[in-house]
Amino acid sequence: MCSLEKRGNLFILILTGQNGEHRLNPNLFSSIISALSRAKAQPTRGSALVTVSHGKFFCNGFDLDWVNAAGSDEETQQRFNLLLDYLKQLVLAFISLPMPTIAAVNGHAAAGGIVLALCHDYVLMRRHRSVLYMIDLDLGIKIPEPFMALFRAKISGSARRDLLLRGLKIKGEEALKMGIVEAVYDGEEEVTNAGIKMADDLAKRNWHGEVYAEIRKGLYSELCDILGIASIPIATPKL
Repeated sequence: MCSLEKRGNLFILILTGQNGEHRLNPNLFSSIISALSRAKAQPTRGSALVTVSHGKFFCNGFDLDWVNAAGSDEETQQRFNLLLDYLKQLVLAFISLPMPTIAAVNGHAAAGGIVLALCHDYVLMRRHRSVLYMIDLDLGIKIPEPFMALFRAKISGSARRDLLLRGLKIKGEEALKMGIVEAVYDGEEEVTNAGIKMADDLAKRNWHGEVYAEIRKGLYSELCDILGIASIPIATPKL
């Protein structure tokens, strides 16, 4: 599950439960998407959102125990497809959110957990005891669109290749050098505090949320086309 706190203009999305693994299943997906909906419904000019977690993992990907607990091969595939659909909804919700977003990755992020992090505008990471790991190749799972489009939009050339085609477990310093994350910090508290400070600094710019979201959509136009996200007309202000 997750909780959403509002501190002034800041929204803090906190991943909770699941023994600190925060595995993505229908309950957690629904909880995050609902929290984003609430944040979207009550933004003020100059809002920002930071996502944090507690424990060993930022997010350990899909809840495969839930998937494999199905009674048949057909139902197992249906459950997996349902999680893919939820993940698509999650990407759509973040791309459409009318405010800057920061992921404070203070634990390991695997597969869908990396997608969750990359949904944000900025990713901060713990220097030690935190790795990014795309396990899909090792499990023999193809990465479908729009998630490949998200990787193309957020990670460049050789860094994207090494993450997806070499199955590397990328630590914080390496992720920083590869351009996957903005900055790294020594401990969980430092990552969280840095995420909140960045969110606060961005909120102080007092940007118009819908304008911010529309510029984001233009920046990631291929991803938005695949997601079917349309632009919203916004009147030009008097200058």
